[in-house]
Amino acid sequence: MKAIVYRPSKTAMQSGRAKTTIWRLEFDPTAPRQVEPLMGWTASADTRQQLRMNFESEAAAIAYCERHGIAYEIREPRARRVRPRAYADNFSYTSVRGPGTRPYEQ
Repeated sequence: MKAIVYRPSKTAMQSGRAKTTIWRLEFDPTAPRQVEPLMGWTASADTRQQLRMNFESEAAAIAYCERHGIAYEIREPRARRVRPRAYADNFSYTSVRGPGTRPYEQ
């Protein structure tokens, strides 16, 4: 049984970073999924795949794993890259998205 400890990234449907400060613990699947013959649903005998635990910090998640003897892997979050842009850049003559269809040629 191996766990993955990571900090979830911002989804495309949210503009803020509200739920990106928590750390999440999920378990790696140990049994493959199979198709149930009666209904055609995907089933698995491993119930730990359904378990997600949230922690306030990375240290709390690591302490939980060590207290319960769970092997874990930490996935560090990527650094957020902010590119400052102004609204006026949308209408610049040097921009492809400017008033003309081609960028300004010199």
